Amino acid sequence: MRMIPAVDVMDHQVVQLVGGVPGSQQIVMPDPLAVAGMWVEKGAPYLHLVDLDGAFGKENNIPIFKRIIREYDVPAEVGGGIRDSETIDELISAGADRVVVGTKAVKEPEWLEEMADRHPGHIVLSMDTKGGLIAIKGWQESAALSVEDMFERIRDMPLAAVLNTNVDVEGQRKGIDEAQARDFISRCPAKVIASGGVTSRRDAEILADAGAEGAVVGLAMYTNVISPWEWDTPWQA
Repeated sequence: MRMIPAVDVMDHQVVQLVGGVPGSQQIVMPDPLAVAGMWVEKGAPYLHLVDLDGAFGKENNIPIFKRIIREYDVPAEVGGGIRDSETIDELISAGADRVVVGTKAVKEPEWLEEMADRHPGHIVLSMDTKGGLIAIKGWQESAALSVEDMFERIRDMPLAAVLNTNVDVEGQRKGIDEAQARDFISRCPAKVIASGGVTSRRDAEILADAGAEGAVVGLAMYTNVISPWEWDTPWQA
């Protein structure tokens, strides 16, 4: 299982929020391109680029993400506020390996199916969970569909993966919710990228054992609580 550094951009700076709450940022770094380069220099095999401005309905950061993709020879997935086919086409044409869609995909599964069929193996569904419910609109609202309902909707779609961020433990540096992670991964009909609470190699090993394809790590990696580039098998659990 690969470890994937998150580059979350808000107000055109890299930030790390607690539970997705604006104003809770514990890390602020002014240059997203330099931050992405820092992880690439440490050997990161993949990048997770998140447009928090786009998720909150502000001016998006797609130009800087396209530049990161162009300048660094590392595959990347891009998400955050992506709600139209034109943006997906633009990002994939620019070299994004995967595009992450959340709010619109959950609210309009027919659109998700259309995008998955249009770009098979390149669309990631973001099924972020908060209190056991699917969280949408920058984690500010709960979706009408249940997690199980969504699993049934995507069962035959050619998705690249499902990204599950456990908002309840995101950015708190307290570790993962093992029971939640194992339950989600075991029931999901697609490959799962786990996110939220990874603060130790043991957390990563649990997710790998549960069958996760990857683990997105944010605050714990920025504060050197976890340093997967120093492991005997770097960036792998």
